[in-house]
Amino acid sequence: MYKIESKNVDFFYGTFRALKNINIAIKANTVTALIGPSGCGKSTYLRLFNRMNDLIDETRITGNIFIDGKDIYAKGVNIDSLRKNVGMVFQKPNPFPKTIFENVAYGLRVNGVTDKKIIQERVETSIKLVALWDEVKDKLKKSAFELSGGQQQRLCIARALAIQPSVILMDEPTSALDPISTAKIEELIYELKTQYTIVIVTHNMQQAGRVSDTTAFFYMGELIEHDKTKIIFTNPKHERTQNYITGRFG
Repeated sequence: MYKIESKNVDFFYGTFRALKNINIAIKANTVTALIGPSGCGKSTYLRLFNRMNDLIDETRITGNIFIDGKDIYAKGVNIDSLRKNVGMVFQKPNPFPKTIFENVAYGLRVNGVTDKKIIQERVETSIKLVALWDEVKDKLKKSAFELSGGQQQRLCIARALAIQPSVILMDEPTSALDPISTAKIEELIYELKTQYTIVIVTHNMQQAGRVSDTTAFFYMGELIEHDKTKIIFTNPKHERTQNYITGRFG
């Protein structure tokens, strides 16, 4: 069984059809990169997996999206539970104006976890998972804003991990970071896939090549091709994919 499956998905902003008949199947514990020119529907598609687009007026979806075999757009789906299972990391680091510790504990508290020992353990485990522990263990009571951009982004990933999701969505998670921080996040993505299924939107072809198992190329709201990353980058089936990868357009 696939971890995530979308079947015949169309998505509309008002009358504008932003996504056209998208069919993708994603296996568990893999990294899938979504690539394509700006405005092609990558981020819109990514946000369907945790129903973030529900927050935008006059939008609608047709078709089905399944996570763990359950249709996440079916009637009666608990959106809070869905978002607990599907963590999100945004383009720019967005720590809360709280301490480093409270940033990571936030999701636990919102979800009703009150046991101090559990919170302590989860916060520590999550910070260790993102390879930030040695850098912040003596500053947990300090403001998250004191961290560098790269550290803040890893903290935001730790915050997403603390509520123990099984899927992590990343919308251009390194576009605001320097090359060293980017390399650390990429390394982290590679390590996290042993425990999580990751979908990442990226404009950086080299990054898609380095971190992903499969790559999906979007163009004008359509999925042109989805295959193993190696195939997409060395032997794509479609000329449009070839042209985009080689920088002839986009």
